Formats: sequence, C-alpha cells, structure tokens
Amino acid sequence: MKALVLTAHPNLSKSRINRAWFDALSEAADVTTRDLTAIGGGEMRFDVEAEQALLLAHDRIVFQFPFYWYSAPPVMKAWMDQVLNYGFAYGPGGDQLKGREFLILVSTGGPEHSYHAGGYNNFTMAEFLKPFQQTANLAGMTYLRPFVAHGMAV
Repeated sequence: MKALVLTAHPNLSKSRINRAWFDALSEAADVTTRDLTAIGGGEMRFDVEAEQALLLAHDRIVFQFPFYWYSAPPVMKAWMDQVLNYGFAYGPGGDQLKGREFLILVSTGGPEHSYHAGGYNNFTMAEFLKPFQQTANLAGMTYLRPFVAHGMAV
C-alpha cells in the first residue's frame, strides 16, 4: 500500500511531534511526504494537476497537522479547496478518490481529558474532526479512525 502524507504545519522546523512524524514517515518505504506550507508558499497556491496525480498514485491519503483553532492550519484548507474539486473528488465524474483510505494524524496541545462533553474544549476529537470525515464520505473514501497525540504543548 502506498501512502501520501500531506503535512500542514505553520512552522514544521520548530515542531516536536509533527517534525518527528514527518521525518520518520519520510524514511518509510512506500510513503510520500509533502510539506504543504513549503510547497504552497505564502500564497498557498498549488499545482492542482500535480497534486491530483499524486493522490491517484497512492492508496492511502494521510492528513497530518497540529490541531489549530479546532481544525487544520489554513494551508490544509487551501489545499483542499484547490485540489479536491468538483468533477475530481465529488459531483459528476468526481469519483477519482473512491476506495482510497483516508487517515488523520493530528496533535493537540491540550490533554486528552479536555476533549469531551463538559471538558475544557466541550467536544470530543471525533466531533471536531467530523468535517474531515464528511469530506472522505463525499469523495467515496474509507475514513479510518484518526490517530491523535494529545498534550504536545507541554
């Protein structure tokens, strides 16, 4: 199985966990890693055809990011808006990602117990990640259980 890891971090070089993940995954067989912040630049612009070709060449798509204001960093959203477009990922003829696996690899600053009803953040990580799950559903992908590393700010 070939995996494509799309990393979205505003400053990957200063990250402990996301940098460690990125470096380790970059050395793994059958894994392609991409630093979206470096690729998209300040304008967060992507070569849509090249990005879509990479998606099609892999069986598992991994979004790797720090939990950033209850979502992913803006560069991930920019990539999604540009690359997962109508006629490719959804809509008529938009079944190009059907059957691929989708995995989220996310780090949080807060402890695990802060992510539940009545906790500091009021919601579970599963609830916060629902938009990503629905994106996978819309594209016909298999949504895998996210891998969450809590407490990375300490």
